Amino acid sequence: MIDVRAMRRKTGVCAHGIRMPVVRKGDKLASLVAEYLELASKSSYEPFELRDRDVVGVTESLLARAQGNIVTLDEIALDVSRKLPEGDAAVAFPILSRNRFLQLLDGIVRGVRGKVLLFLSCPGDEVGNHLADPVEYLKKSAELPPCFGEAEYDAILGRFRHPFTGVDYVELYKSLNPDKIELYFTNNPLCILDHVQNVILANIHQRGLYASLLRERGAKVLTLDQICTAPLSEGGGYNAEYGLLGSNYSRSGAVKLFPRDAREFAYELQAELRRVSGREMQTLVYGDGAFKDPACGIWELADPVVSPGYTEGLEGTPSEIKLKMVADNAQDNPDEAVRAAILAKPEATKKESGLSEQQNALGTTPRRYSDLLGSLCDLVSGSGDKGTPVVHISGYFDSFIDD
Repeated sequence: MIDVRAMRRKTGVCAHGIRMPVVRKGDKLASLVAEYLELASKSSYEPFELRDRDVVGVTESLLARAQGNIVTLDEIALDVSRKLPEGDAAVAFPILSRNRFLQLLDGIVRGVRGKVLLFLSCPGDEVGNHLADPVEYLKKSAELPPCFGEAEYDAILGRFRHPFTGVDYVELYKSLNPDKIELYFTNNPLCILDHVQNVILANIHQRGLYASLLRERGAKVLTLDQICTAPLSEGGGYNAEYGLLGSNYSRSGAVKLFPRDAREFAYELQAELRRVSGREMQTLVYGDGAFKDPACGIWELADPVVSPGYTEGLEGTPSEIKLKMVADNAQDNPDEAVRAAILAKPEATKKESGLSEQQNALGTTPRRYSDLLGSLCDLVSGSGDKGTPVVHISGYFDSFIDD
């Protein structure tokens, strides 16, 4: 019998938000993180032990700030004007967000030399923000063509304010430049080609699919990850891999980009933690968690990935058993059945498919370590005033029988 009372250890996974000072451009972030993690572990408030196989996550915004990875709206406009032919252009399927897209749209509109035809998906964007009541949209969808304009939107659906922000995003986006921006509503990217051939795809997770469909039909297409991929001024911000994807409001007239070289930083931090603590930990840079809010229906992941960089030990997916199912189906001693099943399970897989040769046990979802741990870090650190942009996790790779 597995006697939990006799075990020295009574806890499983533990996560600690680590308070950090305000980080500025040029700070040696790996050294700061290692120093403050060590201080936190020895704090009189709630000390904890640093162990091998612990995980340390650093929020992407902290790394981007240390890098000074910021671009101005004028730089966005310059890059758009260089990469997009003259004439009118579509900006298609952005998320509805003041922090995530409003300033990007401003910069893009400045760079387009003709009119901007802004195509919005309906009744909501790809992460669950709505610009029409979804029930009313279903009731009235038969009255709407596959692509319709602002007049039909007003007449059939009516204006709609986001239930959490109170913002009318149709009005907000149009107000940036009413004389230059025309609004359309559709869920079919091919409808864009009835109006214009130059397209900037502003969606995140379906950009590759939509771009392929449009390019097959002769459109000139830019995606957000193709804008601001190189510095446009001396010392200016850029991201060669993600461009404007993962950007966020920084200050008036500028946005913070996703950090550069996140994988290299993860290894730098791992080495610094080893030097300071003597422990072999795994590290990652994390952004938005991959989860959907059950109350508002918004999918949190507005970044292109949960983690843009992590060390090798966080590759792959867990190999787990469903403990309760083993116990429920044990023919003799359920304790021994659980122990035997844990000892017999295959090692975690590093296959990109997320499936081991034996696959995961019935009832378990083969999600990637980087997504699981990045989401946990995001939930622990939050996005407000907690001041804990670094998260320490222990016990994540342990099982029920580890003491």
